[in-house]
Amino acid sequence: MTDAAPETIHATCVAIDGLGVLIVGPSGSGKSDLALRLIDRGAMLVSDDRCIVAARDDGTVSVSPPATIAGKIEVRGIGIVTMDHVDDAPLALVVALENDPPRMPDEDDTIEIARCRVPRLRTDAGQASAPIKVALALHGAMAKMA
Repeated sequence: MTDAAPETIHATCVAIDGLGVLIVGPSGSGKSDLALRLIDRGAMLVSDDRCIVAARDDGTVSVSPPATIAGKIEVRGIGIVTMDHVDDAPLALVVALENDPPRMPDEDDTIEIARCRVPRLRTDAGQASAPIKVALALHGAMAKMA
């Protein structure tokens, strides 16, 4: 696989133990809110609202922030907040926000990002358990890759 031209997508990304977790969903679905809860658990911001994704020669996907919004996240009711961030993270999991995710999903659920298949967790960001579900799904995705 050769490096493809980077693409900017509407998403939020955090890094957990250096691995990118890309949060996708419609506007107002809770992407930034879930990212804040993950940051509260030790994750680092990669990018909020827009992310640059690019396939690498090794079959992984790189996620980085556009320069204009690096280190910034929108916190509803407060505004734009500046915080430490990661400039690049290898994508390990896509979290797709849905109002009614499946109770028992396909264990091999994946989504294509930058021409690469990436494990996907479908969840409701409004659930109190959403951050731990992300951590469990990331752990499960890493165990499958080992």
